[in-house]
Amino acid sequence: MQLQRTRDTAPELAVRRLLHAMGLRYRVDRAPLPKLRRRADIVFGPAKVAVFIDGCFWHGCPEHCRRETQANPAYWSGKIASNRARDADTDSRLVDAGWTPVRIWEHEPAQSAAERIASIVRQRRSS
Repeated sequence: MQLQRTRDTAPELAVRRLLHAMGLRYRVDRAPLPKLRRRADIVFGPAKVAVFIDGCFWHGCPEHCRRETQANPAYWSGKIASNRARDADTDSRLVDAGWTPVRIWEHEPAQSAAERIASIVRQRRSS
C-alpha cells in the first residue's frame, strides 16, 4: 500500500490538464479546511469547491468493486468500508463549512468529469 500514489495519478492529471485548458486555476493536494486532516486532489479556494478523484478499488466503486479480494478478504472489506465512511464524513464536514465536495471515480471519462467540475466552479463563483 505504501507504493500507491497519493497524488498525480493518471486520472487526476488528465482532469487537471483539461481544467487548466478551460482557464480554471486551482491548488493541488490541499486540505480545504485548516483543521480537517484530509486532503482534496483539486481545490478551488475562492469558489469553495473540493474535488476528490477516487480510485475504484480503494473507495468501493459500486461498478467495479463488486467482489471480494482473494487475499485477506476480512481486512480489505473493512478497509474499503472505513474509506467509504471517511469519504462520507469528509463530504459532510465540507458541506457544513460551506464547501461543495465533488467526487469523481477514476473510471469516469476525464472530459465529462472536467466539464462537470467546471460547471460547478463557475456556478459557485457567480453566486
